[in-house]
Amino acid sequence: TLYTMNSTAKAAPKCRLSAVCPKDHFPFKIWSGAANVVGPKICFNGKNVMSHILNNVGPGLNIVVVNDETGVVERFDYLNMISGTDILTYLEKIKPGMIVLVASFDDAATKMTDEIRQMFVDMGSTLIRSVKHRDNWVFAGRAGIKIKSIFEQVTENDEITNVFDGWPEMVQVGGCFPMTKSV
Repeated sequence: TLYTMNSTAKAAPKCRLSAVCPKDHFPFKIWSGAANVVGPKICFNGKNVMSHILNNVGPGLNIVVVNDETGVVERFDYLNMISGTDILTYLEKIKPGMIVLVASFDDAATKMTDEIRQMFVDMGSTLIRSVKHRDNWVFAGRAGIKIKSIFEQVTENDEITNVFDGWPEMVQVGGCFPMTKSV
């Protein structure tokens, strides 16, 4: 007997979301790192792009840059916020409109300048100005758009509320990111 897929079969949610995204949206989920031990994870459109298991994350800001029309991951990297090498140069090369997914790990604030913070504000961040030493921060926005993103969370490093010795709990954000339609 030949089995064919029923056209009414339900699609499974991607990136551990609870629901399937509409056709003109990309599913994603971002987890910050836990202390300086477990690295962050960034899933986009059903694929784990960066994670501790893939061994492609590092201390500072872990960033995935995605083409906003096609959903193709253009590049991913971690920006070491302790050494602070070429962070601004990296961010300036992100083309306007690109989807930018960010997860902190270890410490995201050591070399965080006002100029770097402004780059993220221009991508839609409203919390980056308050991110400080050892805070956990996750964010999804669009380069050069300056429209507030709803996809952002921060957990503050606080001696009283930290769940790990000297570190706050991990933080996550996920959902359906709208694609840009080509005209």
